[in-house]
Amino acid sequence: MSSQINVLGIAGSLRKGSYNRALMHAAFAVKPPEMIVSEFDLVHLPFYNGDVEAQGDPEPVLLFKEAIRRADALLIVTPEYHRSIPGVLKNALDWGGRDPKGKGVVTSPLSGKPVGLLSAGGAAGAILSQTHLRQILVETRSNVMPHPQVFVAMARQKFDADFQLTDDPTRQQLTDFMAAFAVWAHKPK
Repeated sequence: MSSQINVLGIAGSLRKGSYNRALMHAAFAVKPPEMIVSEFDLVHLPFYNGDVEAQGDPEPVLLFKEAIRRADALLIVTPEYHRSIPGVLKNALDWGGRDPKGKGVVTSPLSGKPVGLLSAGGAAGAILSQTHLRQILVETRSNVMPHPQVFVAMARQKFDADFQLTDDPTRQQLTDFMAAFAVWAHKPK
């Protein structure tokens, strides 16, 4: 593959010491050469509020939507909180799944956007959060890559104290995932 692809990474956790943020960075480290990556931190997004939206998107929301529009694809990496995704990620998708004038999802920045999903967690590797996230992204009309799926179980055993990935099988899974994601992001919409 020769043409560049710009991928925006979004970690579903605000924690700097997040295994999911570390997983995103580990995926970035094994990306194909044609992939250019950046990250958007959700920390400054306000809670979604239709009254606020009616007055015009706040600056952090405008920046978020513009980052999504500029990206060719999104890599969303999420932990599992109470068998679902974290509220901060749901909030971001509530903003990102709407168009600038509140007309719904048809013209939203997420509509038609290729998306890859990763998750890290405990014994199950956050399978339920990724499943729930897929359901949400169907509603935003995002183009979610179906396979391969990567769920990193027992994440704390696969990263060192500096949140560097130390597990070779997981690194290989990420390498395979990122190669498939590059192909997925280039598919015609």
